[in-house]
Amino acid sequence: MVDLSRSRTVGSLRIGDVGALAWVAEQLDVVGNINRACPAGAGARNGPSLGEMALGVAVQRACAPGAKRDLPALLGASLPRVSCLPAESFTGQAFHRLAASVTDEELDAAQLAIARAAVARFKLSVDVLAFDTTNFDTHIATTTASTLARRGHAKSKRSDLRVVGLGILASETGHVPLLHRTYPGNSSDQAVLTSCLTALGNLHDALGEADGRPKAERTVVRDGGFWSEQLELDLAAEGYFSVISLPLGHGASARALEYAAKRGSMKTLGGALRGVRAARLVEQVGELTRTLVVVESEELLRGQKRGIAVALRKAQRELRKLAARAEAGRIDRDALERRVQQALAREHLSAFVVVRIAAAGTRLSLQWEVDDARRRELERTRLGRRVISTNRDAWSTERIILAFRGQWNVEELFRRAKKGGVAPWGPSFQWTDASLRLHTFATVMGLMLVSLAKLALRSKKSARGMMQELAAIEATLLRTTTGKMGRRPTVMVPPELTAPQRRAVKMFELDKWLPALASTTATSRPKAENTRAA
Repeated sequence: MVDLSRSRTVGSLRIGDVGALAWVAEQLDVVGNINRACPAGAGARNGPSLGEMALGVAVQRACAPGAKRDLPALLGASLPRVSCLPAESFTGQAFHRLAASVTDEELDAAQLAIARAAVARFKLSVDVLAFDTTNFDTHIATTTASTLARRGHAKSKRSDLRVVGLGILASETGHVPLLHRTYPGNSSDQAVLTSCLTALGNLHDALGEADGRPKAERTVVRDGGFWSEQLELDLAAEGYFSVISLPLGHGASARALEYAAKRGSMKTLGGALRGVRAARLVEQVGELTRTLVVVESEELLRGQKRGIAVALRKAQRELRKLAARAEAGRIDRDALERRVQQALAREHLSAFVVVRIAAAGTRLSLQWEVDDARRRELERTRLGRRVISTNRDAWSTERIILAFRGQWNVEELFRRAKKGGVAPWGPSFQWTDASLRLHTFATVMGLMLVSLAKLALRSKKSARGMMQELAAIEATLLRTTTGKMGRRPTVMVPPELTAPQRRAVKMFELDKWLPALASTTATSRPKAENTRAA
């Protein structure tokens, strides 16, 4: 018996989000796989092993992103445990010591072991893997030596920061990142994928032992930034098929778009692509013979139209300034032509904006107009269309398009890994290559755990929505009094759960951390009990 008038809440403990990720990690034996692959970090004295530290950081990135100094507070405020060690032992210093003790080859072996466990436990399909790259800003000073942090083409448009690159191979189902590669920020995309081929081959060799299928039945999907004839040959030599979006400036793309513009070439598809139109042909792409599919996308067309409208307004402002300077005689013809070309260089503006430069004595005149007929022709024949190239000649047109659209999975992972998303990579304040590499390893593991939790729960919500729903499953700490001598007791009160949360409690076995949760999952009493009560 307690006196509720003298009770008060003194805090809460996390259960749902940390418990769900801990359950997934247990299914994959994350800690064991990492420690077996990285023996130098497995026998850490008076502190966590490399597997425990990596899992702790992965959970932190997914549940409460912050600095390494905040990790003990997160683990201490959670009922589920990633380690038997006290939370205070998970310090930033321990993280950096463990990062310095592991090699690139050991981390590659660890991610291969975890990927194999994920495919086997959650029945992931790896026939088609999507690949893409991005980079993240670091705050490393220019004078600090680093192989990974380099100045390159930053996705954030921050030219004042050094960046670290990340390439990910994700499964077609579940958006699960299986392999990743951390690379210098000034490397090319093609070089990154080439460096991943060995690890990719090792993964498929390991998976082949279980399902008995050769590597030649696997396909790698990429976007247009990865086109390279040599890379296509390298993939074929390794036994992989290829699906890629060709750059529209490629000669084969121009011929495919010209073919698709002919009457009757675009066919309406059915099934999952009902209403989508596509044209298919066989064409030479350099020295290679490839099946090309031209596919229309209404969403892409709407986005390109918005981009053209914005770019056109900016170009018109620039052209008005140039016209005023030409009329005042403050610019010569060569400079004027160069500035006009720069103003119309974006979003296909040069295809339908007609410019005329005339000389009037010693001065120039600049006039322009938007040719609506040319603009409509551009929209009809080029905008809203992609050209997909593949050597999967036996696949149907629908299968080729669906496989390519799976590449969006990796882009979605990158959106999650950006600031403000699920398991964000940054902001990161690591100063050494070893720490950057382990930090990236843990971040990708956090993305994997979230994707697998969403897959296991079969949640229709976004990853962010699912994690917010799980985070709401927490125990309230209630300090009360019994009216007797001694310390006032503190009890854990379970929350009221929604139907999806009750399903999560059962799926991730959260009641083992707080047995009182089991009572919240019962919606009604058995009929026999109701009859006896009556």
